[in-house]
Amino acid sequence: MKYLCLVYYDEKKMQQLSQQDWDTLNRECIECVEGLTQGGHFLDGAPLLSTDTATTLRMRDNKPLITDGPFAETKEQLAGFYMLEARDMNEAIRLAEKIPPARYGCVEIRPVRELLEQDNNR
Repeated sequence: MKYLCLVYYDEKKMQQLSQQDWDTLNRECIECVEGLTQGGHFLDGAPLLSTDTATTLRMRDNKPLITDGPFAETKEQLAGFYMLEARDMNEAIRLAEKIPPARYGCVEIRPVRELLEQDNNR
């Protein structure tokens, strides 16, 4: 089963890290991905740029409403994601424990809902 691990942390606190600490964290993330890949668990993932680069889109009455910035002000911001393959939630949690930024914020683990393909023979 697929699990999406959403990595959150406080961007303001992360900006206070020294360049050396930031580089170390990035190397740890790369090593984490390598380990998850070797174990057959890593499917996809990426870090995100800060929320000041975000754009929020809402469709209302078939018209786009566009706002610069994130959807909502929050204590922690979405920083990236890992898409993992795991037997169950317990294994997904065990794998997510290895995600280095978890020590700065949190990792939300959510099962992926598979969409059923329509039968075109009907």
